[in-house]
Amino acid sequence: MGSASREALAQARTALRDGLATTVGVELLEVAGVIAQNPALASALGDSSAAAEAKSSVVSRLFGALSVDARAVLTAVVAGRWSNSVELVAGIEELGLRAEGSKNPGLSDELLAIADVVARNHDLQLTLGSKLVAADGKVSLLASLLTGKVSDSALAIARQLVSHPRGRRFEAALREAARITADQIGCELATVTVAAPISAAQQARLATALERTAGRTVKITTVIDPAVIGGIRVQMADDVIDGSIRSRLDDLRTQLAA
Repeated sequence: MGSASREALAQARTALRDGLATTVGVELLEVAGVIAQNPALASALGDSSAAAEAKSSVVSRLFGALSVDARAVLTAVVAGRWSNSVELVAGIEELGLRAEGSKNPGLSDELLAIADVVARNHDLQLTLGSKLVAADGKVSLLASLLTGKVSDSALAIARQLVSHPRGRRFEAALREAARITADQIGCELATVTVAAPISAAQQARLATALERTAGRTVKITTVIDPAVIGGIRVQMADDVIDGSIRSRLDDLRTQLAA
Protein backbone atom coordinates (compact mmCIF):
# COMPACT_ATOMS: atom_id res chain seq x y z
CA MET A 1 0.00 0.00 0.00
CA GLY A 2 1.35 3.42 -0.94
CA SER A 3 2.26 6.02 1.67
CA ALA A 4 -0.79 8.16 0.88
CA SER A 5 -3.09 5.15 1.27
CA ARG A 6 -1.44 4.13 4.55
CA GLU A 7 -2.07 7.61 5.91
CA ALA A 8 -5.67 7.59 4.65
CA LEU A 9 -6.26 4.20 6.26
CA ALA A 10 -4.78 5.34 9.57
CA GLN A 11 -7.09 8.36 9.57
CA ALA A 12 -10.14 6.26 8.68
CA ARG A 13 -9.35 3.77 11.47
CA THR A 14 -10.11 6.48 14.01
CA ALA A 15 -13.77 6.10 12.97
CA LEU A 16 -13.75 2.54 14.34
CA ARG A 17 -14.70 3.79 17.79
CA ASP A 18 -16.07 1.67 20.61
CA GLY A 19 -19.79 1.04 20.53
CA LEU A 20 -20.22 0.77 16.76
CA ALA A 21 -23.24 -1.13 15.52
CA THR A 22 -22.51 -4.85 15.33
CA THR A 23 -23.39 -4.84 11.63
CA VAL A 24 -20.65 -2.39 10.59
CA GLY A 25 -18.01 -4.99 9.74
CA VAL A 26 -20.19 -7.01 7.38
CA GLU A 27 -21.63 -3.82 5.88
CA LEU A 28 -18.17 -2.51 5.03
CA LEU A 29 -17.13 -5.86 3.56
CA GLU A 30 -20.19 -5.81 1.31
CA VAL A 31 -19.51 -2.21 0.27
CA ALA A 32 -15.93 -3.15 -0.63
CA GLY A 33 -17.33 -5.87 -2.90
CA VAL A 34 -19.80 -3.49 -4.56
CA ILE A 35 -17.15 -0.84 -5.22
CA ALA A 36 -14.64 -3.42 -6.49
CA GLN A 37 -17.18 -4.55 -9.09
CA ASN A 38 -17.82 -1.00 -10.27
CA PRO A 39 -14.60 0.55 -11.62
CA ALA A 40 -16.26 3.90 -12.35
CA LEU A 41 -17.51 4.19 -8.78
CA ALA A 42 -14.13 3.10 -7.41
CA SER A 43 -12.38 5.76 -9.49
CA ALA A 44 -14.82 8.46 -8.37
CA LEU A 45 -14.47 7.66 -4.68
CA GLY A 46 -10.71 7.18 -4.93
CA ASP A 47 -10.08 10.39 -6.90
CA SER A 48 -7.70 12.39 -4.73
CA SER A 49 -8.43 15.56 -6.71
CA ALA A 50 -12.17 15.42 -5.99
CA ALA A 51 -13.62 17.36 -3.07
CA ALA A 52 -14.32 15.30 0.04
CA GLU A 53 -17.81 16.82 0.23
CA ALA A 54 -18.65 15.59 -3.26
CA LYS A 55 -17.49 12.06 -2.45
CA SER A 56 -19.39 12.09 0.83
CA SER A 57 -22.49 13.05 -1.15
CA VAL A 58 -21.97 10.00 -3.38
CA VAL A 59 -21.73 7.81 -0.29
CA SER A 60 -24.98 9.23 1.11
CA ARG A 61 -26.78 8.81 -2.20
CA LEU A 62 -25.63 5.29 -3.05
CA PHE A 63 -25.22 3.78 0.39
CA GLY A 64 -28.06 5.38 2.29
CA ALA A 65 -29.33 1.97 3.40
CA LEU A 66 -26.23 1.40 5.53
CA SER A 67 -26.33 1.90 9.26
CA VAL A 68 -25.38 5.35 10.50
CA ASP A 69 -22.12 3.96 11.88
CA ALA A 70 -21.16 2.21 8.65
CA ARG A 71 -21.83 5.39 6.64
CA ALA A 72 -19.71 7.37 9.08
CA VAL A 73 -16.76 5.02 8.58
CA LEU A 74 -17.21 5.03 4.80
CA THR A 75 -17.39 8.84 4.79
CA ALA A 76 -14.11 8.92 6.72
CA VAL A 77 -12.61 6.60 4.10
CA VAL A 78 -13.53 8.72 1.07
CA ALA A 79 -12.35 11.87 2.85
CA GLY A 80 -8.79 10.52 2.65
CA ARG A 81 -6.34 10.84 -0.23
CA TRP A 82 -5.74 7.29 -1.47
CA SER A 83 -2.91 6.33 -3.81
CA ASN A 84 -5.39 4.61 -6.14
CA SER A 85 -8.87 3.10 -6.22
CA VAL A 86 -7.57 -0.45 -5.72
CA GLU A 87 -6.08 0.54 -2.38
CA LEU A 88 -9.28 2.38 -1.47
CA VAL A 89 -11.20 -0.90 -1.85
CA ALA A 90 -8.52 -2.75 0.13
CA GLY A 91 -8.80 -0.13 2.86
CA ILE A 92 -12.58 -0.49 3.14
CA GLU A 93 -12.20 -4.27 3.33
CA GLU A 94 -9.56 -3.96 6.05
CA LEU A 95 -11.78 -1.68 8.10
CA GLY A 96 -14.58 -4.23 7.78
CA LEU A 97 -12.23 -6.94 9.00
CA ARG A 98 -11.10 -4.81 11.92
CA ALA A 99 -14.69 -4.03 12.90
CA GLU A 100 -15.48 -7.75 12.93
CA GLY A 101 -12.27 -8.53 14.82
CA SER A 102 -13.14 -6.01 17.53
CA LYS A 103 -16.31 -7.85 18.47
CA ASN A 104 -14.94 -11.40 18.09
CA PRO A 105 -11.55 -11.99 19.83
CA GLY A 106 -11.35 -15.55 18.50
CA LEU A 107 -11.93 -14.58 14.87
CA SER A 108 -8.31 -14.89 13.78
CA ASP A 109 -8.18 -18.47 15.05
CA GLU A 110 -11.29 -19.35 13.07
CA LEU A 111 -9.94 -17.81 9.87
CA LEU A 112 -6.67 -19.70 10.26
CA ALA A 113 -8.61 -22.92 10.82
CA ILE A 114 -10.54 -22.36 7.59
CA ALA A 115 -7.27 -21.64 5.77
CA ASP A 116 -5.83 -24.90 7.10
CA VAL A 117 -8.87 -26.86 5.87
CA VAL A 118 -8.44 -25.36 2.41
CA ALA A 119 -4.68 -26.00 2.43
CA ARG A 120 -5.19 -29.70 3.20
CA ASN A 121 -7.77 -30.29 0.46
CA HIS A 122 -6.36 -29.93 -3.05
CA ASP A 123 -9.74 -30.36 -4.76
CA LEU A 124 -11.25 -27.68 -2.53
CA GLN A 125 -8.37 -25.34 -3.36
CA LEU A 126 -8.94 -25.85 -7.08
CA THR A 127 -12.69 -25.31 -6.85
CA LEU A 128 -12.50 -22.17 -4.73
CA GLY A 129 -9.72 -20.74 -6.88
CA SER A 130 -11.23 -21.61 -10.26
CA LYS A 131 -12.38 -18.80 -12.55
CA LEU A 132 -14.76 -21.29 -14.16
CA VAL A 133 -16.81 -21.68 -10.97
CA ALA A 134 -19.31 -18.88 -10.31
CA ALA A 135 -18.97 -16.89 -7.09
CA ASP A 136 -22.41 -18.06 -5.96
CA GLY A 137 -21.29 -21.67 -6.31
CA LYS A 138 -18.20 -21.03 -4.20
CA VAL A 139 -20.23 -19.27 -1.54
CA SER A 140 -22.71 -22.17 -1.43
CA LEU A 141 -19.87 -24.64 -1.08
CA LEU A 142 -18.35 -22.71 1.82
CA ALA A 143 -21.74 -22.42 3.49
CA SER A 144 -22.21 -26.19 3.29
CA LEU A 145 -18.78 -26.76 4.82
CA LEU A 146 -18.75 -24.07 7.48
CA THR A 147 -22.29 -23.29 8.61
CA GLY A 148 -22.67 -24.24 12.26
CA LYS A 149 -18.93 -24.84 12.61
CA VAL A 150 -17.64 -21.26 12.67
CA SER A 151 -19.04 -17.92 13.80
CA ASP A 152 -21.19 -15.74 11.56
CA SER A 153 -18.26 -13.31 11.37
CA ALA A 154 -15.86 -15.95 10.06
CA LEU A 155 -18.39 -17.22 7.53
CA ALA A 156 -19.15 -13.68 6.31
CA ILE A 157 -15.46 -12.96 5.81
CA ALA A 158 -14.86 -16.24 4.01
CA ARG A 159 -17.78 -15.49 1.69
CA GLN A 160 -16.43 -12.00 0.98
CA LEU A 161 -12.92 -13.20 0.21
CA VAL A 162 -13.99 -16.05 -2.06
CA SER A 163 -16.47 -13.81 -3.93
CA HIS A 164 -14.02 -10.94 -4.43
CA PRO A 165 -10.51 -12.42 -4.65
CA ARG A 166 -8.98 -9.36 -6.34
CA GLY A 167 -6.10 -11.48 -7.61
CA ARG A 168 -5.47 -13.19 -4.27
CA ARG A 169 -5.43 -16.91 -3.49
CA PHE A 170 -8.26 -17.70 -1.10
CA GLU A 171 -6.01 -19.34 1.48
CA ALA A 172 -3.57 -16.43 1.45
CA ALA A 173 -6.43 -13.92 1.75
CA LEU A 174 -7.78 -15.80 4.78
CA ARG A 175 -4.39 -15.75 6.49
CA GLU A 176 -3.99 -12.02 5.84
CA ALA A 177 -7.50 -11.44 7.20
CA ALA A 178 -6.51 -13.43 10.29
CA ARG A 179 -3.45 -11.21 10.74
CA ILE A 180 -5.55 -8.05 10.49
CA THR A 181 -8.22 -9.22 12.93
CA ALA A 182 -5.55 -10.31 15.41
CA ASP A 183 -3.80 -6.96 15.07
CA GLN A 184 -7.06 -5.19 15.86
CA ILE A 185 -7.13 -6.75 19.33
CA GLY A 186 -3.42 -6.15 19.92
CA CYS A 187 -2.04 -9.55 18.96
CA GLU A 188 0.64 -10.70 16.53
CA LEU A 189 0.27 -13.96 14.64
CA ALA A 190 3.23 -16.27 14.31
CA THR A 191 3.32 -19.35 12.09
CA VAL A 192 5.76 -21.91 13.42
CA THR A 193 6.81 -24.70 11.04
CA VAL A 194 8.44 -27.78 12.56
CA ALA A 195 9.14 -31.33 11.46
CA ALA A 196 7.29 -32.86 14.42
CA PRO A 197 4.82 -31.57 17.03
CA ILE A 198 6.27 -29.48 19.85
CA SER A 199 5.12 -29.72 23.46
CA ALA A 200 2.89 -27.18 25.19
CA ALA A 201 5.86 -26.11 27.31
CA GLN A 202 8.03 -25.55 24.24
CA GLN A 203 5.25 -23.56 22.59
CA ALA A 204 4.84 -21.42 25.71
CA ARG A 205 8.59 -20.67 25.86
CA LEU A 206 8.59 -19.79 22.17
CA ALA A 207 5.58 -17.50 22.60
CA THR A 208 7.32 -15.71 25.47
CA ALA A 209 10.46 -15.18 23.39
CA LEU A 210 8.47 -13.91 20.40
CA GLU A 211 6.44 -11.57 22.61
CA ARG A 212 9.65 -9.96 23.82
CA THR A 213 10.56 -9.29 20.20
CA ALA A 214 7.09 -8.16 19.07
CA GLY A 215 6.32 -6.15 22.17
CA ARG A 216 2.82 -7.58 22.45
CA THR A 217 0.89 -10.83 22.74
CA VAL A 218 1.77 -13.46 20.12
CA LYS A 219 -0.63 -16.19 19.03
CA ILE A 220 1.17 -19.21 17.61
CA THR A 221 -0.08 -21.50 14.87
CA THR A 222 1.97 -24.67 14.42
CA VAL A 223 2.44 -26.26 11.01
CA ILE A 224 3.92 -29.75 10.79
CA ASP A 225 6.13 -30.18 7.72
CA PRO A 226 8.51 -33.18 7.72
CA ALA A 227 10.44 -31.53 4.89
CA VAL A 228 12.05 -29.08 7.30
CA ILE A 229 13.86 -32.17 8.75
CA GLY A 230 14.63 -30.49 12.06
CA GLY A 231 14.88 -27.10 13.71
CA ILE A 232 12.19 -24.47 13.39
CA ARG A 233 10.92 -21.80 11.00
CA VAL A 234 8.98 -18.82 12.38
CA GLN A 235 7.09 -16.22 10.37
CA MET A 236 5.51 -13.08 11.84
CA ALA A 237 4.02 -10.79 9.18
CA ASP A 238 6.87 -10.25 6.69
CA ASP A 239 9.61 -11.32 9.11
CA VAL A 240 10.97 -14.86 8.82
CA ILE A 241 13.35 -16.62 11.22
CA ASP A 242 14.49 -19.80 9.52
CA GLY A 243 16.51 -22.11 11.72
CA SER A 244 15.43 -25.31 10.02
CA ILE A 245 17.91 -27.95 8.90
CA ARG A 246 16.42 -27.76 5.41
CA SER A 247 17.31 -24.07 5.25
CA ARG A 248 20.89 -24.80 6.37
CA LEU A 249 21.24 -27.53 3.76
CA ASP A 250 19.92 -25.19 1.08
CA ASP A 251 22.48 -22.56 2.14
CA LEU A 252 25.23 -25.16 1.99
CA ARG A 253 24.18 -26.26 -1.50
CA THR A 254 24.26 -22.64 -2.63
CA GLN A 255 27.75 -22.13 -1.25
CA LEU A 256 29.02 -25.32 -2.89
CA ALA A 257 27.51 -24.31 -6.24
CA ALA A 258 29.07 -20.85 -6.16
